[in-house]
Amino acid sequence: MRHAQQAFLKSTVRRQRELTAGGTSDLFDLIQNSSAGQIVAALTDLPEQRRREIGGDLTTWFRQRHRTTWWTAGSGTALAVAIVGCLPTAAQAATILARNTVNPHGERAAALMTKVAEDRGITWLGDLAHRLATRVNQQTGIEHWRFLTALLRATATTPPANDRFVELWLNSLQLPQRGHAGPPAPLTARLRDDPFLHAMLPRLFEIDGLGTRMTFDEVTTTWPERRRHILPTALARLAADGTIDRTFLIDASIGRLLRGDRTAALRAFTILLTELEPTTAEVATRATDYLRLLADAPAPAATIAQKALRDLPDLETDTILDTSRDVLLRPDKALVRAQLTWLDRLARHHRDRAAGIAEVIAVAAGHPAVELRDRAHTLATRHGHDPTADRTGPAHTRPRGDDLPPPAPPAPAPTPITDVDELAEEVAALLGTQSQGTPLDRILDALVRLTTTDDTRVHAALTPVIERRHWSWDNEHRHDPLCLCKLVVDLLSTPTATDQQTRRHRRWETLLTAVRRTPAPPPLTTDPRVPPPHRLLRARLAEIGAHLAEPGHPGLLATPTHANGALDPLALIERLAALGDRPAWHWDLTQALLRLPADTDEAVAGKAAALGTPAGERLATWLRAGGLPQPVTRAVTVIRRLRRNGYDWEHDQLPPKRILVELRPPDGHDDPYGLLTVDPAPIGVEHSAWANLLPSTLPGHRAVVAAYALPIVAATADMDQRDGTTMLPLLAEATGPGGPALDLALSYGLAARHGTDRIAALDALLALAAAGQLDATATGGHLGRLVAGHLVKLSRALEPLRDAAQAGAPLTVWRLIAAALPSALAAPQPPRGLPDLLSLAAETAGTTGARIDVPGLADVAGRGGSSRLVTEARRLHRALGTI
Repeated sequence: MRHAQQAFLKSTVRRQRELTAGGTSDLFDLIQNSSAGQIVAALTDLPEQRRREIGGDLTTWFRQRHRTTWWTAGSGTALAVAIVGCLPTAAQAATILARNTVNPHGERAAALMTKVAEDRGITWLGDLAHRLATRVNQQTGIEHWRFLTALLRATATTPPANDRFVELWLNSLQLPQRGHAGPPAPLTARLRDDPFLHAMLPRLFEIDGLGTRMTFDEVTTTWPERRRHILPTALARLAADGTIDRTFLIDASIGRLLRGDRTAALRAFTILLTELEPTTAEVATRATDYLRLLADAPAPAATIAQKALRDLPDLETDTILDTSRDVLLRPDKALVRAQLTWLDRLARHHRDRAAGIAEVIAVAAGHPAVELRDRAHTLATRHGHDPTADRTGPAHTRPRGDDLPPPAPPAPAPTPITDVDELAEEVAALLGTQSQGTPLDRILDALVRLTTTDDTRVHAALTPVIERRHWSWDNEHRHDPLCLCKLVVDLLSTPTATDQQTRRHRRWETLLTAVRRTPAPPPLTTDPRVPPPHRLLRARLAEIGAHLAEPGHPGLLATPTHANGALDPLALIERLAALGDRPAWHWDLTQALLRLPADTDEAVAGKAAALGTPAGERLATWLRAGGLPQPVTRAVTVIRRLRRNGYDWEHDQLPPKRILVELRPPDGHDDPYGLLTVDPAPIGVEHSAWANLLPSTLPGHRAVVAAYALPIVAATADMDQRDGTTMLPLLAEATGPGGPALDLALSYGLAARHGTDRIAALDALLALAAAGQLDATATGGHLGRLVAGHLVKLSRALEPLRDAAQAGAPLTVWRLIAAALPSALAAPQPPRGLPDLLSLAAETAGTTGARIDVPGLADVAGRGGSSRLVTEARRLHRALGTI
């Protein structure tokens, strides 16, 4: 031990001499070797002027490495110690330590930084802690945040309360740091000892959307024995023992519920209010707020308010009646049913006011749910009021069909980019947010044209934009085989130096050579999860990279003339003419041909042939052959993969089966690019980030794009994934038959887990219906089979179907439901939501006056009993009998 100490002292003395003499290499080695303690010793008693000189060298050294180096706990701690020991100000230190790639070890780093600051005699360590804490952002990780909190505690600095800092504090509650002494303490104990609790707590109720992160569970032994939504429970316990003000929690929870948010984000506050169990006296003092919750809050919060108000002994009857008029028109059936029960009880207890109460009950006679209308009619009549007397118009309206606005003609594509500054703005918009598959054609066309005349200015304009790009564009994401981030960024990074241009050209030529050597479909990737249209796009990017900055090039041939990706053949002929004797790029022309309409006349083909160029002849041949033919389609069922040996968690998250579509080229077509050959993808390999580029690649082939997109769309319904249906409205804007792939995509999309995905499916359904291009019967048939097989949840599809009927498509909805009902009615176990589907069917059938036979309906209607399923089946059966 003594020998080790002597060696350490000798090493420290040597490094101090080296630093004093002007050398810095040893310091940099210590940082890279994570030797923070040795850095503390080496900096001891170093003159301030020398520290500042080292600080300048250290800043330069860091800048040379910051984009390629990840500073982990060891090296990050060493770097932080050196920064505090050498840089002159807190602002300069924060510039380096605020980077998300620097992640010092929290407690150890804070202790060593404090020691270095004391040895040096500086007083700005608290200022540094504050600066770092206020600069957290969405890319700041939990380890970096733990370092900041340790530094805040060490310097007794008040933590900031910005949104991201609070989010990270909440993350730290869910993911506590595990020490060597065993599992972390329970959340209640950790909160009681948390120095930031009282600063962070009010912000939990102020930040929109934060409630979605407050319902995590605490696992202490096994997952089945976990403690559910532990944070609201822990807060209620701390209020019970006086650690937190109970009145504050009640008022803050009610205030958050009144301000509103997404339903999922409000769930935590609903749970907290339930756990607090406000007394009758506490509810009475807040009766006005509870009445507002009952009328306007989401159903879970409104239900809590309803139960609390019903227990108040002195709530005025007029107040109840005024609020009930709003409650009875809410779509939440359980809430309305309970309100009717409350009003019924009120009418029985106040006989002198029964008639007035009955008038309020009659408000529910106009509710969309048939069973609630019936219940309201019965109760109002019982208490002396006839709801039919309130009707001012005819009892029945004249039958009608769909009343949708006619579809707009295809929108023209945006005008070409003609200026370098405009190109920089478009690239900034593209790279400034997370990569989402935004169409690239307009930017690529401008890049080709503008680099032919002024590549130096293009480079100067795009370089700072690329440097500031969103973090998601930094690398190729290996988990997503469709990712184009690195290819796109490399393409936009136009070099100016001759040697850089040579290396760049060689790289793109290597990729193109691989394309030429390999038979169709075009690669640039051999991953079977990458569909051929996406491989075509990769080939185009490589081709553009290989030819970029060619003098005098007029631009890309394949740039669309319409917003849906379509290309006018006359515009293509003009572009070919502008090329002159210059050969057309192979993949550029291939994409242009795929964007042409199929119904072009012979005169246009003759103009193409008259160009007298190989590209013109290729275009003429393509047009005369009718372009890319429509594929032969077949729906097939894909089974979940076999369970692997041992524990296979992923297997249990996969749906047991999925209905997809197989494509094959028609007889006599060899499908040179593999575009018409689609085998159903295995379940669980869906990647949607760049899939939105597919519709503009094949704008005249809905069936092909829908077949490629179907696994992504299906995953929104059977695996609860997000954003997989954003392609459906784009498909509605495309042309060509959709076939079973589009019908299935709509069926899955209507049953998606998330509301935004269902809305996208609804938009596509209405657009197709307005254009007369929706096969409602086929779509409904697929939906019925998916529901009967328990592959999707019918209850999710009810809302978009009802919205479609109210938006002007009752006949389309009725046809769709009529096709879905036979399979759903014949299911061994009736799907949840089937009575509501029957109710919607009765409404749309009565509205449209269209009689459609529903096999199996009479059998269900003829069953005994008064279950809701049988009641609604009888209602629809009677409605069809009167048409």
